[in-house]
Amino acid sequence: MPQTSDLEAAAAELGARDPVLARLHAHPGIPHFPIPFESPFASLVRGICSQQIAAPAAAAIHGRLVAALGEVVPERMLALSDEELRRVGLSKNKVASLRDLAARVVDGDVVLDTDALDALTDDEVIAQLSRVRGIGPWSAQMFLIFHLHRLDVWPVGDLAVRKGYGRGWGVATPTPKELQAAGDAYRPYRTIVAWYCWAVAAEPASADLRSP
Repeated sequence: MPQTSDLEAAAAELGARDPVLARLHAHPGIPHFPIPFESPFASLVRGICSQQIAAPAAAAIHGRLVAALGEVVPERMLALSDEELRRVGLSKNKVASLRDLAARVVDGDVVLDTDALDALTDDEVIAQLSRVRGIGPWSAQMFLIFHLHRLDVWPVGDLAVRKGYGRGWGVATPTPKELQAAGDAYRPYRTIVAWYCWAVAAEPASADLRSP
């Protein structure tokens, strides 16, 4: 996990390259990422539960799933019937995704050992996770950012990142292709720029983003 001093140095370097990032370095400040409190498998399970539904509903479903499992491990996921998984509020597609993830982990097709993950490049992690039904590039990128704390992830498919970039830089909301090209200037710290984009997108519409 990157230290605060590393994030500070990276944010300062980005600010030296781009006046918008210099202003964002002043406010909202140094990016921060929560320390993972669960296993990689449990983190992916939480992510699948959260897809395409409101946060409160996702939290309730995830809580019931954890209670049904007892321990969030692939073997217990596979031991539950489809009916038991549906009973906690999971859709049919999410049940299929969770089963596929658990089966691939048990079979060794997807390796979620922390040391093994640390040895993989970002693209290798994305390629491995994208084999799982229901986990696409965006979900894999969120795992890279929030669980593995990789610093050069650029989630151009995230609408909030695109809106935040447009608002922060005073341009029209870019397309994924446009944002992909714009991100090249921020290597190897594109995760930090994405964090600032999220922060800008979360500001009230009336906020003055031109000054610290």
